[in-house]
Amino acid sequence: MQFRNINQLHKTVTTPPIRCFLQHRLEHQTEVDAGHTQRAQVKERDDSQPLSGIIQLDDVYWGGEQRGGKRGRGSLNKTPFVAAVSVNEKGHPIAMTMNVVNGFRSKEIAKWAKRHLDADSLVVSDGLACFAAVTDAGCQHIGIVTGGGPECVSLEAFTWVNTLISNVKRSIDGAYHAINHKHLPRYLAEFCYRFNRRVVLEDMLPRLCYVAARTPPMPMRLLKMAEFHE
Repeated sequence: MQFRNINQLHKTVTTPPIRCFLQHRLEHQTEVDAGHTQRAQVKERDDSQPLSGIIQLDDVYWGGEQRGGKRGRGSLNKTPFVAAVSVNEKGHPIAMTMNVVNGFRSKEIAKWAKRHLDADSLVVSDGLACFAAVTDAGCQHIGIVTGGGPECVSLEAFTWVNTLISNVKRSIDGAYHAINHKHLPRYLAEFCYRFNRRVVLEDMLPRLCYVAARTPPMPMRLLKMAEFHE
């Protein structure tokens, strides 16, 4: 007899130890599914609120080199995403967004900027050529050639975007250890949502419940799919 999922198998097993094990697996899977649902909800919410004002922008990769595979930016085990942080006139962070993209090309960055940045924003980035495409979304752009190396991360113009990239990577590694690359957009959205609502912590849970109530149901087949890239 073949079983389509663990739920069907659990209903047919009568041996107590095996039933206990399967029940634990079911509870764990329920927690995982609920987590993915909540991350999808907060991602949808933050995607509808573009950044504005002065914005620090940087390119990031998630993942590392596979043994015997290609090294560097072309590694198949690395997922590219952009990190953007809006700051006020004093340089203090206001909000951030991190979104997976299909590579660092002008067309991709232009498409991302039109969705996640307000027109007339001032975008400050490193010298990566594709970042100039934010002007297609009506933004102003300042590119700073950093030269690479350890010194570039200490530049004041990128203080907050570099800090938050480091914090998010460390948090994901510490909390989840390993995640599927296709679900990376949702995990990034989880940290962005919490950071963007850090000022009034007591409102975070009610606002999450409000978002959950307004979000259409997400069937299991969609939860298992890769998140849509920008």
